Amino acid sequence: MHILVLGGTTEARRLAGLLVDTLPATTRVTSSLAGRVASPRLPPGEVRVGGFGGAEGLAAWLRTHEVDALIDATHPFAGTISFSAAAAAAQAHVPLLALRRPGWTPGEGDRWHPVGSLDEAARALPALGERVFLTTGRMGLAAFAGLDEQWFLMRSVDAPQTPHPARMEVLLERGPFTLDGERELLRRHRIDVLVTKDSGGAATAPKLAAARQAGIPVVVVRRPPVPEGVPVADTPEAAAAWLRRRLGDGRPADL
Repeated sequence: MHILVLGGTTEARRLAGLLVDTLPATTRVTSSLAGRVASPRLPPGEVRVGGFGGAEGLAAWLRTHEVDALIDATHPFAGTISFSAAAAAAQAHVPLLALRRPGWTPGEGDRWHPVGSLDEAARALPALGERVFLTTGRMGLAAFAGLDEQWFLMRSVDAPQTPHPARMEVLLERGPFTLDGERELLRRHRIDVLVTKDSGGAATAPKLAAARQAGIPVVVVRRPPVPEGVPVADTPEAAAAWLRRRLGDGRPADL
């Protein structure tokens, strides 16, 4: 039996560990990483790094390596690979599950401004603040490159590339983050607006609580949808249970 996990997230690492620990020793668990992070945290089991060459390439890999099930545990905003996975799974006749952590929801006192893209986030900023805490990752900074009136504090795991805003300070850090640390960061840099993707999860959520307490607005980029027809699990445990049911009797498993 061979399981392929499209990974790169905390949930993907947890899932790989669960599968390695609970499935028979003869089961191959392969995690595929995109290779965009210089020093990724490697999951248990086998690891491959790099792309597949689109849906056709992934479908060929599934067939060549005799994959019995595919789990898309990529980042909620890695939309291209998710649609490629859906197309490849259909071509190779391999069952597919998407593992997605739940998104964040606003609470009392939050000043959220939901938008559909990074470009929309950039257009919203001039009316909201001048000192921006940008936590959308190093990809897509070109959307903010034309904002000369705003100053940006950009946090990411790896250093960004151009184009990016001219007035920008880079903070290279990896979560999880603490509420006290986020409050101090907002205070020290005099942040008056936060920009984030709706990535979900607890590791980076303290920035939202810190923004709420400080009374500053938050521009939240909505996550893209999961491809139509693909079942979704919201925890690694639920994904592992789906896999056991799916491969145990050969029939589709309801989550």
